[in-house]
Amino acid sequence: MQLNIPTWLTLFRIALIPFFVLAFYLPFNWAPMVCAIIFVVAAATDWFDGFLARLWKQTTRFGAFLDPVADKIMVATALVLVSEHYHTWWITLPAATMIAREIIISSLREWMAELGKRSNVAVSWMGKVKTTAQMAALITLLWRPNFEFELGGFILLYVATAITFWSMFQYVSAAWSDLREA
Repeated sequence: MQLNIPTWLTLFRIALIPFFVLAFYLPFNWAPMVCAIIFVVAAATDWFDGFLARLWKQTTRFGAFLDPVADKIMVATALVLVSEHYHTWWITLPAATMIAREIIISSLREWMAELGKRSNVAVSWMGKVKTTAQMAALITLLWRPNFEFELGGFILLYVATAITFWSMFQYVSAAWSDLREA
């Protein structure tokens, strides 16, 4: 297996996770901002690695596998950290919902691939909108420089949660005829 720049960027995103967690727990006033910056860098590499892989025609099976794994690990880690910081049900419930959705849809895609119908549950534009709202919410809730910014993060978290439900419904609906077969 030959590693290319897009794959190295994905590996870099995974390598950022311990630093992201460490920054979250640092006992300094600037720690939330550093944590959010690391998350932004990771989110940027997510976009950039895919862009470069397509531009340079360097898509690989390993990269196609690793990219969504890196994304899900980074987002799940951020959701857990945000839930821990706020330590309240109205933050933890949306976070748990988003993590559960990722597990459900990943499992659904794997199962549909076994049936040779992976394209029925391919990534949709709704999933991309959900990811954008989710990333924006997480950045604001990790940084939390002031109340207004935090309030925007709470709103974005609930927007992302609503889109999470809607996109999950779309994916399950697309696979429903295969799911209910005997």
